[in-house]
Amino acid sequence: MRIAVASPIDGVALARLREHHDVLCTYEDPRPLPEAIADREALVFRSGVAVTADLLDAATDLRLLVRAGSGLDNLDLDHAERRGIELVRIPEPGAQAVAELTFAFMLALSRNLISADRSMREARWAKFELEGHLLQGKTLGVVGLGSIGTRVAKMGLAWDMRAVGCVQRPTPERERDLMASGVALLPFEEVVAQADHLCLHVPRTAETIGLIDAGVLARMRPGSYLINLARGGVVDEAALLDALTSGHLAGAALDVHGAEGAGERSPLADLPNVILTPHIGAQAIDAQRRIGERVVEIIDAHAATPRHQEATR
Repeated sequence: MRIAVASPIDGVALARLREHHDVLCTYEDPRPLPEAIADREALVFRSGVAVTADLLDAATDLRLLVRAGSGLDNLDLDHAERRGIELVRIPEPGAQAVAELTFAFMLALSRNLISADRSMREARWAKFELEGHLLQGKTLGVVGLGSIGTRVAKMGLAWDMRAVGCVQRPTPERERDLMASGVALLPFEEVVAQADHLCLHVPRTAETIGLIDAGVLARMRPGSYLINLARGGVVDEAALLDALTSGHLAGAALDVHGAEGAGERSPLADLPNVILTPHIGAQAIDAQRRIGERVVEIIDAHAATPRHQEATR
């Protein structure tokens, strides 16, 4: 197959693809992306690559999209469906990586680890300035009890936290499963009001853009923490800045941002009680290796289908 890899993937997987397929890494190609993929049959991509209708139409032979992750906010899904292009997502490995980073953020914020590290580098022994909090006994609120959010909630239970969450359209079966696991399904407003740690794990859609605005932040518990591993744009960062500088919130951690990429500086960058990372939620070596293995399996399976073999005769 003629494959365009538009985002870096695991090196071992890339080498395996090249053994049996014509692979073009577009991030190394000087041509504009529409020109580079014009003759490609498959496109492998991650977040950061806008797969628009125009881009899809530039590749007239395109038959397969492989999303090396879960989010689809950067894909014109309706147009792909109209074109009859098959889409395969690989959500599970990245979901675990994002869930674990969520806990890293909660621990770092609760125990003031960033400030503690900074004080040591400045040769200050700040032991008695850096009081922290346990996670045990606290309420973990999860907005978006999907694959990632459910993992986070169950991890919270293992830490002896109370786990509550919400999902946009819960089914009775979903509600029963969550209750059986110990996670309380509540309305969004109740999750916001009760959480000591409010963690966001929703996709970026028209309904979630600006979801966490000034009004929602005001309803959060005084001294609570906000953690965003959803998508940039879900949180009103100007309103979050106000909530943090006023002291209403104790801290925040964001892996996703309203403006991302080289040269962009977060409006929260000067605050000492904020952790900022460059969209690294799924960037665990183990997770990327498993994603790469699945990419190879998906491509090879598609190449072996009668439809593809007939088209290449």
